[in-house]
Amino acid sequence: MSRIRIFLLPLSILLLSFQAVQAQDTVVPKLIWAVNKVDLGTVFEEQGKQLAEFEFTHTQDSLFFVEDVWTDCGCTTAEFTKDTLEVGEKGILKVSFDPTSASGYFNRMVIVKGNLQNTQDTLFVEGIAIPYPQDPEKAFPVRKEYVGFRLNKLNMGEVLTNEPKVKMLEFYNFGEETLYKDSLKYNTPEFIQISQVQEIVRSQERGLLQVSYDGKLKGDLGFFEDYLAVSWDSISVIPMPVLADVFEYFPPISKDELHLVPQLSLGTQEIDLKKISANSVQTESVTITNKGQEKLEIRKIQGNCDCLTIEIPKVELLPGESVDLKITFDPKGRKGIDQRNIYLFSNDPVNPVQLFLLKSRVE
Repeated sequence: MSRIRIFLLPLSILLLSFQAVQAQDTVVPKLIWAVNKVDLGTVFEEQGKQLAEFEFTHTQDSLFFVEDVWTDCGCTTAEFTKDTLEVGEKGILKVSFDPTSASGYFNRMVIVKGNLQNTQDTLFVEGIAIPYPQDPEKAFPVRKEYVGFRLNKLNMGEVLTNEPKVKMLEFYNFGEETLYKDSLKYNTPEFIQISQVQEIVRSQERGLLQVSYDGKLKGDLGFFEDYLAVSWDSISVIPMPVLADVFEYFPPISKDELHLVPQLSLGTQEIDLKKISANSVQTESVTITNKGQEKLEIRKIQGNCDCLTIEIPKVELLPGESVDLKITFDPKGRKGIDQRNIYLFSNDPVNPVQLFLLKSRVE
């Protein structure tokens, strides 16, 4: 008898636990939010308070209403639907953010409490707040026509080929004419697109140009300096250099796949030529080996100087195959410590870009 009791007790506990797990799996949230985070984007101080709207749907049979809303900062205030909602009805929560309270990236938390038990949800409002400059002349020193920019170049940074990279280019209207969004004209390569964020930028106001750089459309890898040109009806063409480092995107791979993919291995990462004469052309070689189990493809080899000549007999290596990369360096016109960078782009998903250094002291 005692043996049966010992067996039945754990079994009953397991059954209860199983039922509890099933109950947890079938729990339906009391409120379903269309989104739980709103990105306000880049907000200028002079634009005033910004509004973020959150829509929710009540899912329970019981009547529901919002009891209270808390925010983690006095810079955010909330207005919400105060009506009692039946199942399936929708409500709106409006959160107002004051950009004068922040500088740079912000992330504000909003907690919503309802009348039903365990109804307490968390929402977020984020963006980038830029304060108004005390001295626009100093803040926007690069003047082209009547438009001021903070820098004379737009650096996009790293751009991957899986999706376009977007950056905001801030400008200041020093002129007397209003700059309208629909009057903006631009001339760019097909992989660069531009649009004005604000509908209008009045005299002595700031504006934003949204610049999108599509690495896939670029169709090349490495460092590039391209050019864009913008104009408005009242302003002639304004040129602007655009810098970008374009890299091929590879999706993450599992540890089990590491030994299967192509693997580019350099015989050495660096060659030091020591002391050399400025009139003596130097030639070196580096061995490249594919240590993976799939074909290795050398996409591109890029040096950081016209003084380099790089040759490779083939750009596709079978598993286990090696090839010598020939590097010729002409130090003419150079003096002192010198370092040349050579970048190898390949379909090695773990190390798609590898750097090789050629050092010397030119006398």
